[in-house]
Amino acid sequence: MSTPFFPASREAALARLAAVRPADYARSRNAIEGAVTRLSPYLSHGVLTLPDVHADIAARFALAPQHKLVYEFGWREYFHHVWRHRGDAIFASLHDGPLPETAYARELPPDLREGRTGVPAVDRAVAELYATGYLHNHGRMWLASYVVHLRKVHWRAGADWLYGHLLDGDLASNHLSWQWVAGTGSHKPYLFNAENVARYAPRDWHSPGTVVDRSYEALDRMARHPDAAAAAGIRLTDPALDEPPLLHAPPAHAGYAAPDARAVAGRDVWLIHPWALRAPPADLPEGTVTVAIAVAEWHARWPWSPGRWAFVAGLQDSLAAHCWYGDVASLHVALAGARSVHGVDDPHLGSELRQLRADGALRPTPRLFAPVERACASFSQWWHRTRLDA
Repeated sequence: MSTPFFPASREAALARLAAVRPADYARSRNAIEGAVTRLSPYLSHGVLTLPDVHADIAARFALAPQHKLVYEFGWREYFHHVWRHRGDAIFASLHDGPLPETAYARELPPDLREGRTGVPAVDRAVAELYATGYLHNHGRMWLASYVVHLRKVHWRAGADWLYGHLLDGDLASNHLSWQWVAGTGSHKPYLFNAENVARYAPRDWHSPGTVVDRSYEALDRMARHPDAAAAAGIRLTDPALDEPPLLHAPPAHAGYAAPDARAVAGRDVWLIHPWALRAPPADLPEGTVTVAIAVAEWHARWPWSPGRWAFVAGLQDSLAAHCWYGDVASLHVALAGARSVHGVDDPHLGSELRQLRADGALRPTPRLFAPVERACASFSQWWHRTRLDA
């Protein structure tokens, strides 16, 4: 299984890595059609690690620590730094935003989910998200800003929805980015207008004459007023997009089986979970059996689109002798008879992994930057305290 825009293979990830040109990235990264790396699905799911990517690019190009590409790598680790210190608090507003929490709806409006708000920058972003499982960062920010500040929908509703559809969805990066846009994780709301879209996006994204065709001062006043002013200006377009379903369990054709204790009895096991989709390390005991897992309790909380299930299942199938889907209890029972159980730690599944009998042998996720033990309230503070660990 695979997706047409992001093939589910390490070879595809390496080919995309080989195509990265840091100078092109630095020059054009803000444009929707700019030379961004599109490595994020492979990084989020551990096909490649940040040290892998940095080492490869630095071997081919001069890559100063202050390069914009390295800076972007830093944001990924900074968001995980915040998650490590704040825990589940990142899933609620970190501080007050422009309006009280009660001013925001808790459901996305149907016209937005159908990609027919009449604002081309928004509707094109939704269409691209559904078609590819990916959005350029500018598209993500425009979409989030429209949802929160003009349609008055709570950032958490938008963040959960976007996360489920993104192939590269990372809970820390996604939800903290939405908070940055919403003004609950930053000092002011992020706003965009039609002029900004015209500067960075192709013509079919341009949005003259729409609710975003205003000055930033006018948009700021709208963001701080409780009325969903954008709703009055909606011009529904046809046809409506079909939103892919968000699934709490893998599709039947994904190839997962129920946990089976007989497959691992008396064996050393290497777990391949969705955030460590790469070959096992070479120093494992001889005869170690590879087992890919998807944990039912986790997906009950965080459903995925069929495209994301296909991406992850395709990689797991290529790496593991067995692919299991089950709840924590059934996975624990199946692994209880193994001689040892090893894997890679990850905050997405940290508590579940520890319940599966990992023998204290969870290895840390490889990091590019040296850890900062003291909690940092901003990226700039974190950046000045860390250093490249490569």
